Amino acid sequence: MGGIAEDRVLEVFEAIKGRRSVRSFLDKDVSKTQVERIFECGTLAPSAGNIQPWEFIIVRSPERKRALARAALGQEFIEEAPVVIVVVADQARSAKIYGRRGAELFSIQDTAAAIQNMLLAAHSMGLGTCWVGAFDEDEVSKIVKVGAYLKPVAIIPIGYPKYYPEPIGRRPISKVMHEEVYSSKENKGR
Repeated sequence: MGGIAEDRVLEVFEAIKGRRSVRSFLDKDVSKTQVERIFECGTLAPSAGNIQPWEFIIVRSPERKRALARAALGQEFIEEAPVVIVVVADQARSAKIYGRRGAELFSIQDTAAAIQNMLLAAHSMGLGTCWVGAFDEDEVSKIVKVGAYLKPVAIIPIGYPKYYPEPIGRRPISKVMHEEVYSSKENKGR
């Protein structure tokens, strides 16, 4: 292969391998420009029918970050981050074209793709993030004042990491890769 294309593959691969969930942040601000670039990368994610059902809510207020940490089952590191993004899916927007499947699946898949783009973009800028999915959905909706048709999908604290966690083990590819049909030693005989 060689040349620029190979360098790009390596950069993406290294970004994916290097990203970690960061839960401890320095007391250093994240600029508006950085946040906008992260959002731009989020909006470049694929989406069913190009509907783009995502919405991104920037939270910088200490009181609101504290409330989000409480709503996230006491995950206090959320309020330590200088910026917290709440990502919501507009289920009604996806439902207009794809009905129930659009609302319940496509809007979530699309939003998840945007979140992953945002995590990788932040990492490439030297920022740490954590995809927080454990939270009281109704409480988060109240805190960021979204209507019933907007579903909170993730809370993402963003900041300069105090440290990067060590890599954690992953299931081997041989255990998750299947040819043509699903097969598993554990599944045989069921």
